[in-house]
Amino acid sequence: MAARMDFSPPFAIIEGGYTNDNVPDMDNEKLDNEKQVTLGKPPRHLSIMQHCVSSGRLIAEANLELDVGIVVHKSSSDEKTEFWPVLRSGSCAEIGPKLYMEDEHICIDDLIGHLETTTKVPSPGAFYGVFDGHGGTDAAIFIRENILKFIVEDSHFPICVEKAIKSAFLKADYAFADASTLDISSGTTALTALIFGRTLIIANAGDCRAVLGRRGRAIEMSKDHKPNCTSERLRIEKLGGVIYDGYLNGQLSVARALGDWHMKGPKGSACPLSAEPELQETDLTDEDEFLIMGCDGLWDVMSSQCAVTTARKELMLHNDPERCSRELVREALKRNTCDNLTVIVVCFSAEPPPRIEIPQSCVRRSISSEGLNLLKGVLDC
Repeated sequence: MAARMDFSPPFAIIEGGYTNDNVPDMDNEKLDNEKQVTLGKPPRHLSIMQHCVSSGRLIAEANLELDVGIVVHKSSSDEKTEFWPVLRSGSCAEIGPKLYMEDEHICIDDLIGHLETTTKVPSPGAFYGVFDGHGGTDAAIFIRENILKFIVEDSHFPICVEKAIKSAFLKADYAFADASTLDISSGTTALTALIFGRTLIIANAGDCRAVLGRRGRAIEMSKDHKPNCTSERLRIEKLGGVIYDGYLNGQLSVARALGDWHMKGPKGSACPLSAEPELQETDLTDEDEFLIMGCDGLWDVMSSQCAVTTARKELMLHNDPERCSRELVREALKRNTCDNLTVIVVCFSAEPPPRIEIPQSCVRRSISSEGLNLLKGVLDC
């Protein structure tokens, strides 16, 4: 006769991590949009910007109102289902165990206000960037100060933002080469995030990384450009480059970077060290809670999932992205990172991440009479 044991706890509550892909959405869809913004206010010192609609739709509706004189109204069903990000960010940078600080970063929650213009720039918008310099700080500082200007002044912007970003990276690289007062042998990796409405566009050249926190799961939005990476190795070797012990031409530990003109040929020529970024685009939803951008000093000692779990727990405690970024830097230092540290945390809601409740199915286990007798014998002994 078989004995049955029933294990069926009603719920498992997870504070920050993620253990199951089938996580139900706990957002209350019945709350109106105004209530979603006013409840759970973040700390006062952080700027908040409510994002209503995508830039393309906003421009189209504005033109329709001006040209035809018709006011476009959304249906109540659209208002309930569309996600409106509320952007706020915090950052932390530490020199770490190195002698010099070569990292740079930029955080702009209100792109229109920063540029002080409404021409050619879709509203609302935001821009963030991490630049990990090497061989000096000239390249990292120059790119931080000029990359956004090259993006918004490109002829493809804002009709084709992806082309504008790729073109801007190359133009910024060429402009740095022409800067006679700077050390053009210095270099930098570049990771940028451009947000228009619900659209997030990540551009990366180098080994910095952007990771999206989606209901506790880590979604990598960029790829580390290491010389030993298969696709990068094939590209490097095709262009005549070599890799020694993980270093491009025995000198550089990244396969893509801006600057480093002592390793590049004439402008416009293909070379193993590329300044062209790889792009990844996504439409944000109410499941996307925050974005982590960090240099390799963070990712050398911490996995993407570990960073998301840590950040989520911190935001649930205090809902402060700046304190959250400081905690990630502190944790990386505890793990003995060997590099400079720069971390940016961008939140997409005014409220902290909610608890995740995972309903568990009824689990039943049975044991045969032979197995039961064997178990009794073991326990008796």
